[in-house]
Amino acid sequence: MADTVHDLLRGHAPDGPAIGAPGRPWLTHGALTDLAARMRASVNGLGIGRGDRVALVLPNGPEMAVAFVCLAGCVEVAPLNPTLPHDEIAFALKDLRARLLVVTAGDDGPAVAAARGLGIPVARLESQADGPAGTVTLMAGEGAGPGPPARPGVSHPDDGALVLHTSGTTARPKIVPLLNRNVAASARHIGAALALTPDDRCLNIMPLFHIHGLIAAVTASLAHGASVWCAPGFDALRVFGWLREARPTWYTAVPTMHQAILARAARNAETVAAARPRFIRSSSAALPAPVMAALEETFGCPVIESYGMTEACHQMTSNPLPPAPRRAGSVGLAAGPLVRLAEEAAPRLLDIDTPEQRGEVVISGPNVTPGYEANPEANARAFFEAEGQRWFRTGDQGMMDAGGMLTLVGRIKELINRGGEKISPLEVDGVLITHPSVQQVVTFAIPHRTLGEDVGAAVVLREGHTASDHDLRAFAAARLAAFKVPRTVLIVDEIPKGPTGKPRRIGLAEALGIGPR
Repeated sequence: MADTVHDLLRGHAPDGPAIGAPGRPWLTHGALTDLAARMRASVNGLGIGRGDRVALVLPNGPEMAVAFVCLAGCVEVAPLNPTLPHDEIAFALKDLRARLLVVTAGDDGPAVAAARGLGIPVARLESQADGPAGTVTLMAGEGAGPGPPARPGVSHPDDGALVLHTSGTTARPKIVPLLNRNVAASARHIGAALALTPDDRCLNIMPLFHIHGLIAAVTASLAHGASVWCAPGFDALRVFGWLREARPTWYTAVPTMHQAILARAARNAETVAAARPRFIRSSSAALPAPVMAALEETFGCPVIESYGMTEACHQMTSNPLPPAPRRAGSVGLAAGPLVRLAEEAAPRLLDIDTPEQRGEVVISGPNVTPGYEANPEANARAFFEAEGQRWFRTGDQGMMDAGGMLTLVGRIKELINRGGEKISPLEVDGVLITHPSVQQVVTFAIPHRTLGEDVGAAVVLREGHTASDHDLRAFAAARLAAFKVPRTVLIVDEIPKGPTGKPRRIGLAEALGIGPR
């Protein structure tokens, strides 16, 4: 069984396609394993080895995909958002204790300046523009001197492979280390849930500094001998051209990306009709039921919603492929780790034989991080022991039916507390999104002087449609209890999103200029 990233890349048909990109020949699986060996030798030659952290600040594309899977098998990789400003990159490099920064040849931007200021050596990826996608050479740059690493060679299962900062609401982000065995387990789980084979091809439109794209699209595909075609970031205007060129059997995205694709699908009907993917995957945020139905009708394939988070190396649950039943609004069955519900106040597993209880979603399994780095307080809050297992508290509230299908109520911190009544933003989203004029909606808390919090909603209307805030409130009032109806509905051109395309509810009132009521 493959327990390291190095193992995941081995044993596949050497002439089979592995990495593709617009206008580029395919990099084969055999060439990828050879490239991994060369990159391992290069980074070891710079004195960097197992347990050392290497920050990647690279644009989306095949070079970033190759750099991750090749280096994660011999060092610990810290992918960073290349659009971050100098101060944020400098904080991340220092906080993560990076030993090396990898950038593209010719990059002299904020990341390089931050590394110089911290005395961190810089290495550069030189690409072969006319060669197969992702063909790169790792070249020593400034400050990188030769010398043997303390631990050279390929990583062991308990060596680090990937390290990320959380993007939560705490003032200081937590560091999430993921071991080789965590990454390998997650790649296996995703492949099993999606029945991936060497005949599959994923179109990656997710950012590759984010775990969704890195693990679900890239690593899981390569681990099963399949191929991944790497777009240079998400662009809804170019997706249909990429579908024609790549001919994928699937793609994975966040709901806002799916919605943007659907908005342009009618103008690209011929491409959509010819695409015929085996399935479409959605993760990283709740997928509205009307969007799921529209995707299935448009592309003529099942939409598989899954549930993941960084601490689980992405996937925790997944709706099954046909002919097994899947359910709109549910994130499916346990798909790798054990999944249970627990009491929120004092962690205690709820009775598995009592369906439809509400509780905090907790998980235990080989894909789960061993714990936050250098943060005993956070680990004491996040982990507990029960029934002979170590459980991680996700911070999500959910319900599980008798068949084990999980439905999320919402982030516990995002539940709106209106005068003691707890309101799920996902429930309000699910009602407003069914209005024929609504394309996107995000429900959020608005500070209230007497109630504590009140309900607000930001709405993007469909092109060519009109609706007033009064119309939308009346629509919600006919379908929700009075205390759940948004008191404020803002119709906006765009909902503020994070770097991965996922809207954030916490702090949205302030971002939209709404003060306490």
